[in-house]
Amino acid sequence: MKIPKWLVPAILVPTFWGLWGGLTEIPEKWISPPFPPTLGYAVWSLTMIPFAAIALKKIHWKLETGRRAVLYGCAVGSSGALGQLMLFWVLTQGPAYIIFPIICLSPVVTILLSATLLRERTYALAATGIGLSIPAIFLLSLQEPVNSPVHGYAWLVWTISIFVMWGIQAYFMKSSANCISPEGLFFYMTVTGIALAPVALLMTNFAAPINWSLSGPFLTAGIQAFNAAGALLFVYAIRYGKAIIVVPMVNGLFPLVTIVLSLLLYHSLPSRYNLAGMVLALVAIILMAFDEVRHAAPSP
Repeated sequence: MKIPKWLVPAILVPTFWGLWGGLTEIPEKWISPPFPPTLGYAVWSLTMIPFAAIALKKIHWKLETGRRAVLYGCAVGSSGALGQLMLFWVLTQGPAYIIFPIICLSPVVTILLSATLLRERTYALAATGIGLSIPAIFLLSLQEPVNSPVHGYAWLVWTISIFVMWGIQAYFMKSSANCISPEGLFFYMTVTGIALAPVALLMTNFAAPINWSLSGPFLTAGIQAFNAAGALLFVYAIRYGKAIIVVPMVNGLFPLVTIVLSLLLYHSLPSRYNLAGMVLALVAIILMAFDEVRHAAPSP
């Protein structure tokens, strides 16, 4: 049974993103003084540069500069980066235990767009896995209610906007295949991420104590590099495979890795909802991967 080209990056992405998710709060919450997440965004945008260089070297530095290529690249990059910046503000306005479950269901948007516009189809077991992955992602993202701020209802509108943007981002990664390479796409993602870094700096409270030692920006860079590496592999996984399979698989697996890592590092026990989500996610991922591998066409 030949392993399809998309499967390895589709497994590596949630591994890297799960490590990033489990470690990302260390500079902000576990080190004093903290290194704020808005500065963490700026550091993340810089960690994208070496991976963009690796990608461009792979295509011999032949970057697509046509109008459609640039538009697709900027659309993919800005939808992801702008959504991340908006999330910083939304979390100061609304309850995290409602915000995260909404945003984490963004694969629904990708699945609907890919199935209707790209005509992507799959097989019975894989389709069952896709169906199971949606409640699994929802259960994995559920958090215990805490004393989060609630200021009006604007946060809900922006939360839904992030949900749509992140769903469209993955669709654009796939639909842009005819006009830009995955390496070129990642380069433009890097450029837009860096371009929005000044906004993150403006959102930072520099009057508060900030950790500028090795345990601040340098530790953050090491952690954010997992995110950057995962982003590059995510582009490859979607390009090589079907978005309706890759996106729910990645979004179902990487919270599972984060929960396991948090259990090992912080002895943080998952809730019964998270445990149910972990079981559903594993079943869904096995069904999707097995069915797609079983029906994978042999290489010519």
